[in-house]
This record gives sequence, structure tokens and C-alpha cells, in this order.
Amino acid sequence: MTPFAFVFPGQGSQSVGMLDAWGDHPAVRATLEEASTALGEDIAALIAQGPQEQLALTTNTQPVMLTAGIACYRAWLAEGGALPAAVAGHSLGEYTALVAAGALSLADALPLVRFRAQAMQDAVPVGQGAMAAILGLDADKVREGCALAAAESGQPVEAVNFNDPKQTVIAGSKDGVAKGCELLKGLGAKRALPLPVSAPFHSSLMKPAAERLKERLAGVAIAAPQIPVVNNIDVAVVADAQAIRDALYRQAFGPVRWVEVVQALRARGLTHILECGPGKVLAGMVKRIDGEAVATTVFDPASLAEAKTLLAGA
Repeated sequence: MTPFAFVFPGQGSQSVGMLDAWGDHPAVRATLEEASTALGEDIAALIAQGPQEQLALTTNTQPVMLTAGIACYRAWLAEGGALPAAVAGHSLGEYTALVAAGALSLADALPLVRFRAQAMQDAVPVGQGAMAAILGLDADKVREGCALAAAESGQPVEAVNFNDPKQTVIAGSKDGVAKGCELLKGLGAKRALPLPVSAPFHSSLMKPAAERLKERLAGVAIAAPQIPVVNNIDVAVVADAQAIRDALYRQAFGPVRWVEVVQALRARGLTHILECGPGKVLAGMVKRIDGEAVATTVFDPASLAEAKTLLAGA
């Protein structure tokens, strides 16, 4: 089988019923039961029945996306899928990648990401922060526009997610992001699309949340990953527990360098990158970052079978 990487998405692509296609698959059922025990609530019911408004709350979305990603990853292994040569995750997805790699247990990771979500929401109350996707503009121009917007408005706004060569997400205060969108359109952005999020994730405004997370991480058991994990903040593979904790701490208020993460996976000779998530967001980014990469998804029995065939025939 062709060597490949698994990548795991962050929040945003969740939907009610997103695991329904698995039916009563043993690996998926066991993962949902483990998640429900870890969080003290019926996660299977939340995913299957919603409502969507509850699923969209960041304190629910983060553990739900982690659970769904690991459920599908375990189903892949249970159905005879090979171990990936490397893994990575976008933002929250890095926690999923660490669980897949054996560095974090699911039982520890789920309350950890719920704590992370609450700390982030507490750092900037709803309505005071914002994020927007800037389309059709080089990252350097986005950085330039953010610096101008911060200077003119006196409000924080930063480039935080480098998703593909022509898509960068900015975050900061509500007024800072609004000014950034205005200036960036003037610099040539095709679109400045406000994102439906409740906090300015990965911006410096998240530093108070990161400090709380740092304290929580100190008490979480972390093992050496059994599979290389390319992290967001340094685009590095680290195996030491404290180095992993430090990367997760800095990731909370630092940028997601996704373009470089994909390039790092490709530099390992991995031509095939599989997104283990309910949408095709990361797969699309991979293709825009590297037109020679083969990117697809694994999130239901049909796509799992197609991915296995693809890897076997490559």
C-alpha cells in the first residue's frame, strides 16, 4: 500500500447525523461510548440528534469533532486500513492527530479540549472578537494589511491561519477585523468573508486562555507518539512530552501554518493525504497547496473503501 498521511480538521464542518452512515459499526460505537464516559454525557445522542445550535457551541464542537475523527480513524484500522506514515491536524485537529498517534488518550483529550474551548470563550466574550477569511491575496499582503488596520484602528487584528496560498484567516477584535477586511479588499482581496465563530482563535487575544491551558496540560499524561505528528506552530515533529505540551500551549495564541504543514508531509515523500473528517475542507486545501498531491476523505464506509482502493492501486 502506498505510504500516506492522515489529516484531521478543526471545528466548522460538524453537522447533526454526521456519523449515521456507520450504523452500528463496532469501532464507532465503542468510540462514542468511550467519549460519553469521559465527558459524562451522551455524545452519541448529541452527534446523532443535535440540535445543531448545541452542536455549534464551541464547548461541544471541539470534543465532538475529536470524537468523530477518532471514530472514523479507528473504523479505518478495524477495516484493515494501514497505519499512516504521518499525521497532522488543523487547529483543534492537532489534538485528534495526537490521539491517533498514541500520544494522548481519548479519555484525557476530550475533557482537555472542552477545557480549551471554554478558556478560549472566556478570554474574549461573544461579540467582542471576530475572524474573517481573506480570499485571493498572498499571505504577505494579508500581514501587511493587518498591520495597517491595527495601526489605523488601534485595535488588534492578525493573520492567524495560513490555509492555502490564496486563503488566510485573520482574527482580532470585532472593530480590528472589520478594518482589516476593508483595507485588505483595497489591497486586492477577492473576498473578505466573516466567519461564524464565537472567538478570535489563534490570535494574541487568546493568550489568557493559553495560560490556563498551560496549567491544565501540565497534569495531562503525554506519551511519545507512535506515528510522527507534524505540529501547527513550528511545523515540526516532536516526541518529548514537554515539547508537545509547549507546542499545544503556543498553538492556542499562535498561527496555524497549514501550508507549511502540508509541504512538510509532502517532503516526507507522502503523495497521498487522507482527510479524516466530515467535510472536504482540508482535502481541498491540500490540492490548492500542492497540485501534485492526491487528497481525498475517509468519513463513511463508502469513502473508506474508495480510499483503500486508491492506495492499493497507486
